[in-house]
This record gives sequence, C-alpha cells and structure tokens, in this order.
Amino acid sequence: MQPNRTIRCAIYTRKSTEEGLEQDYNSLHAQRDACAAYVMSQAGEGWTLLPEIYDDGGYSGGNLDRPALQRLIADIEAKKIDVVVVYKVDRLTRSLADFSKIVDVLDRTGSSFVSVTQAFNTTTSMGRLTLNVLLSFAQFEREVTGERIRDKIAASKKKGLWMGGRPVFGYDPDGRTLTINPEEAEQVRWMFARYLEIKSVNRLIPELKARGVVSKRWINKAGEAQGGVPLVRGVLYQMLRNRIYVGEITHKGAIYPGQHPAIIDRDTFEAAQALLDQSVRRRQPGKARPPHRGAPLTGLIYDSAGHLMSPVSAPRKGGATYRYYVSCVAQRGRPDEAGVHKRVPAPVIETMVREAVVPLLSGPAEADDWLRVRDLVDRVEIHRHDLVVRLDPARCGEHVVTAQGKLRLGQLEHDAAAPIVRLPLRFNRSGGIAMVGPGGGPAITRQSIDPALSSALVRAEAWKRRLLAGEGVTLETIAAEENLNQSYASRMLRVAFLAPDLKQAILDGAAPEGLSLYAIMHRGLPLDWNDQRAMFAA
Repeated sequence: MQPNRTIRCAIYTRKSTEEGLEQDYNSLHAQRDACAAYVMSQAGEGWTLLPEIYDDGGYSGGNLDRPALQRLIADIEAKKIDVVVVYKVDRLTRSLADFSKIVDVLDRTGSSFVSVTQAFNTTTSMGRLTLNVLLSFAQFEREVTGERIRDKIAASKKKGLWMGGRPVFGYDPDGRTLTINPEEAEQVRWMFARYLEIKSVNRLIPELKARGVVSKRWINKAGEAQGGVPLVRGVLYQMLRNRIYVGEITHKGAIYPGQHPAIIDRDTFEAAQALLDQSVRRRQPGKARPPHRGAPLTGLIYDSAGHLMSPVSAPRKGGATYRYYVSCVAQRGRPDEAGVHKRVPAPVIETMVREAVVPLLSGPAEADDWLRVRDLVDRVEIHRHDLVVRLDPARCGEHVVTAQGKLRLGQLEHDAAAPIVRLPLRFNRSGGIAMVGPGGGPAITRQSIDPALSSALVRAEAWKRRLLAGEGVTLETIAAEENLNQSYASRMLRVAFLAPDLKQAILDGAAPEGLSLYAIMHRGLPLDWNDQRAMFAA
C-alpha cells in the first residue's frame, strides 16, 4: 500500500450473546474503541476510519449469517473498503471454511484485514498457515462449547427439567418446567382414550380435525407465529409416544422422572404403547425395509391434500424411462381430490430430498445414503411453492437442534411436534421443477461425494486437533491407535492442511477433478493455498 494515498478502514465487531448489550458501554464498544485507536496510530500511513458501523451483537461466529457482516462483505465487494479492522480474528469468524470465503472476497477486491491484538500478514504463505492453525483452535473451541452445552442439557434432563424447544401440546412452558394447559390437556386425554377405543391412528386423524384440534400455537424467538395446523400421522404417532404426558423426561433413550405434572395416567399410556407396538409389527413399516431401488421415496411422499404418491414409470425413446410420483387418488380416477401437483418428476424430487437431509446425518457421506435418509425422514409433502421434509422426532436426536449451519439446501424449521426442512420450489409449465436459491435463482446442489477423500478429511482433521491440543499425543501414537503405518498416517494427515475452499469442495462433492486422496498422498502437498489450488486445477 502506498502511504500517500487514503486507506479506507472499516471496523467490524461481534459479540456471541445479547447479554450486556443493553449497557451504556459493552463489549462491542470496547472492541470498537481498541480498533479505532489502532487506526489512528496508522494515520501517518494514510489510514482513515469510515463512519459506517458494522456491529453484530448476539450472533455466533460459527456461520456468516450475520446482518452487519453481510453489509460489510457487500461494501468490500463494492470496493468501498480497503482494510477491515477487527479486535481478534475470531470476531470475524470461527470457521475455517467461512474464513476462506472472506479471504477470497478480500483477495478479489484487493482489500485486506488487520487484527489489532494479533500480528498477521495474509499476503504470505506463512501468515496464511498461522491463521489456519489459529482458526483451527477457534473452531475447536466452538465444538468444545457445543459439547459443554450438550452435557449441561443431559445433566438438567436427568433432574427432570424442561430444557426448552418446541412447546408440547397440553402444556405451557414455565421456566424450566411445564404447567398444564387445561383446554389442551382435555384434548390429549380424549385423544388417548379414543385411540384405545378405535385402535387406528388413521381413523383418529379426521376425528381430531372434526373437533378442531390443531398443533400447539406458539411464537418463536423471531416473533413469528408457529403451529395451528391440522395434526398429520407422523406428529400424532409422536404425541402418542411422548412420555412427557406421564410426567417423564427422556434424553437419548434414557427416561427420568420429570418435575412437571402428568396428563395421562400410567395404565392408559402403557396400553397405548402396547397398541402402537402391535401396529408397528403388523405393518412392517417401509422405512425399516431397504427402499425400492428405483423409487427411494416410496411410502414417504404425499401431495398437498395428504394423499400418498406412488412411483410410476413410462417408456421414452432410446429404451430409457420417465419416472414420476403420482397421487394415488389421481391414479384411481379421482384427480379432483388430489393436491395442487398430481404428478412430479421422481429424479428431481429424490435429489432435493437427499441433498437436504444428508447434511443432517452424523458421520461421513456414504455411497448410498438412502437407508439413513429414510430412517430420519417421516414424511415428504409436495405443496404449491415448496417441498416440506418432515423429520422423525424420535430419530432426530439433539444434533438437529444445531444442524442449521450444515444445511446445503432449504431451511430447518420446527413446526408442530416435528422438525422440518422446507425447500422453495419453482414449477414451470412443462412440468419441470427447480430448487429456488436465496436470491430467487436456481440453487446449486451437491454433486457426487468421494467417500474415500471425505472420510480421510474427517479423520485427518480429528488427528490435527489432537496433535495441536498439546496433550502429548504424537503421530506415532495416532498411527498405533488406528492400526496404520506411520508413513501412511503422515501422508493422510496432509488432507487436513488443504485450503479451506478445497475442504469445503470435498464435502460438497464439488472437488476439482485432479483432487483425490491418491494425489494428495503420492504427489505431495504445497503449504501455500494458492499453489494447492493451481496444483489441483491442472
């Protein structure tokens, strides 16, 4: 940078929680004052502080979904900013992948960033390597924080405390416990009694609808109204299985006495469980069987009117076939009863569902994820302008609560008693379907994932964290634990030092053609990220 020209500086500040933001002088002010003092110290170099405020109070550094940060990036891309000044690098981001995206924007516009408490020069390979290591620790700290939160939730549930989430029909949240909502509780008692009488969830649904029973209405943190919709089969099954109604709290398969009053007596609840178990054995549900190879959504997909859609194929030129999911009532000659879309192209819908759900699954991607997808999905619904994937509450686990940042497609929501992923769709006149991206254009979906390379990346990242933790772990120790040759483990460890955008491409299934586990282990890997990109682009 030339000292005789004006260097426009923007200060970015962030605080993870909203606690203390109401004070006259808070953490954001302290960060900004320190950064402003640093800019003033560089006045002789032409540094000038811009008046715009980029403060994100109450936002995590684990993703880029922050209003002030988005404004900052937009102004950088508009070339209104020369230098971004932060108090510490983790104020900008705690994610290696997100940091790579920010650095790409800075490089593309000729801008840079400065941390006033840490000396970094992002124009050198050593500076980038240092940042890579630092952000690895920041990401590790975020993961440890998540583990502490999960441990706290587990300990609280063992004490029978209500730890929040979607409100339960029949109760109202009251701090860390639940109080009975008399009107809703009466409906719950009627629902259990009626189910034991008619012995059919499918017959119970229209009766509940006739009584005007809908899912619990509540307001989320964003002030948006949730619930108030008719109960569907999956939600009703979950309610009949919910041990909260007998005064208990569950956590990962364990059952603890709750501190809230019961709505259903023990005998009634256990009788309902026995009846549900008989129904499961009698039906042999499709989700427990391997999916039909040609139509993996068989038994899961419904039109907007609630009618099951079944797979249908039709021959096309060249010996290939068209595949569709068609509403069953339309196939039976009653198209007027079907939903707004009576027929949808199977391959497109299957791809969208898979791409939306796979990021929520634990463990590395596999060649065939459909068994795991079907295990998590309770129901897929085709509506006029979106596709709704309802997840099975009993199988979600607590990882879904923090899974939003992992989603490639759609938006994770909590509607009624079941988490859902909602994907905006655009239907064209010819019957084609396109996934709508955040800007209204087509969304980019994931291509095929290299299972060997993605698995190696996960293992190598875990090894790197252990080596950097300073607990005396050596590569020799890791190789012995993994039953690997030390030389082989050393070469696999290289994957952890790929440029963040290359790592993200591996997980997205969009890695360059030349990027493979064999190439990394046998051709070597330069430390400079730009050299890596050039190497695998060739």
